Amino acid sequence: MGSARDWMMAAGVLSVIASLLHLGCIVGGPDWYRALGAGERMARMAALDRPGPAIITALIAGVIAVWAVYAFAAAGLIRQLPLMRLALVLISAVLLVRGLAGPLMQRWRPDLSTSFIYGSSAIVLAYGMTFAVGTWLVWPTLSMKDEF
Repeated sequence: MGSARDWMMAAGVLSVIASLLHLGCIVGGPDWYRALGAGERMARMAALDRPGPAIITALIAGVIAVWAVYAFAAAGLIRQLPLMRLALVLISAVLLVRGLAGPLMQRWRPDLSTSFIYGSSAIVLAYGMTFAVGTWLVWPTLSMKDEF
C-alpha cells in the first residue's frame, strides 16, 4: 500500500504538476486554456490579452502550490505547518468533490466534451484519493497543538 510518506510525496508531486500546468496556461495562452479545459470564454479573453484569465489562473496555481507545501510537510520534508490536519482534510475534500462532480459539470459547462469532463474528473479523483489516503495514514503523526 505504501507508507504515509510515499502517499504524501505523491500528493505533493501531483500538486506541483497541477500548479505548473496552470502557470503553463498563462505562458502558453489560449490554446493551453482550451487544452486544459478552462473553456472558450477564458481562451478568448486570454487571446485578447485581458488580465482576468492570468490573474485567476495564477491564483489557482498559487493555491495548488500551497497544497504541495502541505503535502511535503506531511511527508516530513519540511516542518509541520499550522492547521495541518484541517488543511489536509479540506484539500482532500475539495479534490474528491471535484472528482466526483463530473456528471454535474455537464449541466453548467455544456461547452466541455464528455470525454474531457470524465477524463479530468477521473484524474482529479485519483489526485484527491492520493491526498485522502496519505492524510489517513499520516494522521497519527500530525501534531494537534495548532488545531482548533
